[in-house]
Amino acid sequence: MTIERSTTPAPHEGKVVLYRNGSVYTAADPFATAMLVDGDTVAWVGSEQAASSIADSSMEIIDLHGALVAPGFVDSHVHLTETGIAMGSLQLGGIRSARQLLDAVAASKGDGPLLGHGWDESTWEDPALPAAEELEQAAGGRPVFLARVDAHSALVSSSLAAAAGLGGLDGYTAGSQVKRAAHTAARQEARRLPEASLLAYQRCALTEAAENGYVALAEMAAPHIGGVSDLRLAAAWNTAGEAVPEILPYWGELATSEEQARALLDELGVSVRGLAGDLNIDGSIGSRTAALRSGYSDAAGERGSLYLSAEQAGAHLAACSLLGIQGGFHVIGDAGLDAALEALELAAAEVGEQRIRAAGHRFEHVEVADANAVQQLARYAVTVSAQPRFDAAWGNESGMYEQRLGSRSRPMNPFASFYAAGVPICFGSDSPVTPLRPWSSVRACLEHHNHAERISARAAFLGHTRAGWRAAKYHNPMAGQLVPGAPASFAIWDVEELMVQVADGRVQSWSTDPRARTPLLPALDTGVDPVCLQTVKDGTELFSSPALRS
Repeated sequence: MTIERSTTPAPHEGKVVLYRNGSVYTAADPFATAMLVDGDTVAWVGSEQAASSIADSSMEIIDLHGALVAPGFVDSHVHLTETGIAMGSLQLGGIRSARQLLDAVAASKGDGPLLGHGWDESTWEDPALPAAEELEQAAGGRPVFLARVDAHSALVSSSLAAAAGLGGLDGYTAGSQVKRAAHTAARQEARRLPEASLLAYQRCALTEAAENGYVALAEMAAPHIGGVSDLRLAAAWNTAGEAVPEILPYWGELATSEEQARALLDELGVSVRGLAGDLNIDGSIGSRTAALRSGYSDAAGERGSLYLSAEQAGAHLAACSLLGIQGGFHVIGDAGLDAALEALELAAAEVGEQRIRAAGHRFEHVEVADANAVQQLARYAVTVSAQPRFDAAWGNESGMYEQRLGSRSRPMNPFASFYAAGVPICFGSDSPVTPLRPWSSVRACLEHHNHAERISARAAFLGHTRAGWRAAKYHNPMAGQLVPGAPASFAIWDVEELMVQVADGRVQSWSTDPRARTPLLPALDTGVDPVCLQTVKDGTELFSSPALRS
């Protein structure tokens, strides 16, 4: 058994690049305008005057023209293949009725399974879904698999249901929507694709990430998503010799004992950072599969699904703790979190609280958490890997969360409460559920629907950068910052204005006053995201806009 180490291709040795005439986000000097990169390392940050004395003909000198250099983003929860498939499939995010959906299916040409992503009936005036036979007819007999926006349920045609053998599986009814076991079987049937296609989809996702300033992605692989083969393909990018973001792979499969966990890891054939990620304790709010203490407000009697018992989850955490690796779960509803917290107690009783804390376990999403739950997460040093754009998409008044949960939606995604209690928190997209747009994700933290749960721009930015490395227990403690000796992993952004945001909502939210001695970040209250000009990982250029060197 091994724990993964960085295997990003080595940069060209001896390359020295001086970036100047911009702004550098660094704790070393809040007024820094220049940065020197030597190979894979940040060698120096400082002033424009000092840059003039350093510059010589042996260096590549890049004039930033006022652009911002900042640590590269880390997406703490992503699905590489699913992101690529979603990008290349039928886009259903703008659909507002069953009729529109059927028309989109009918207009889609091609052979083989018809794949689509992004429909959300909570935005439709009439949430009635099309029948499986209607999908079959609209597609002209092609098998149809249309993933809901949350990727926890889908619409399938009758031919795909037959091919996947859905009859009798949990989550399959006479309608077109499939959940739970039926959803897993349908998805696996629909994405029986050759390896070359899977690699092309992954490359598409990696390119999208690099073009948006990401230097690393935590891949949340699991048996019910793409299987071991998909995990191996994703992890192999770290040694493929291509300039792409680093993959931080996780495997979401249940272990019942230390011995079984060790065997599981050995059988994977690839090093992972832990048995964590999308090992589902429950499902999603949108598909009404997240486990709740009381029923869904818009579906009488439904309380979601609990996929693992507290005893099973506790055995898993104990096994991972004994091996000294990360364990963790996908958990969204309050009843799901109750099971996860009980699992922590059971595991601590078996192996000791200190071992639990030392392992650095992580829970994904954790959207419905009360004050007691927050304190328990802090006690066991569990990292919460959250997705701010969930709140931006569904937390608004009369939005999907309120439809599903009523007043219970108000305290969802309690970012400020996590921070106040000392819960480690990192952020991601859960792509393809929300897009790979990091600044929009930072903005979502600042504009949380619940003012009490908003956090500062600095806290949100750190949660999207340095905290992502820490959450993955990355081997280099300097990752995620731009100081001398740190890895040269950063992105350059064309920004309209740089500001300091203060956390106190009673005073002006933004300031350009340099006396704050806080590194400046883009002004996100404009509603416009900064544009990425370059992404660099360990000194290797992953993406460059023609505008950078023009």
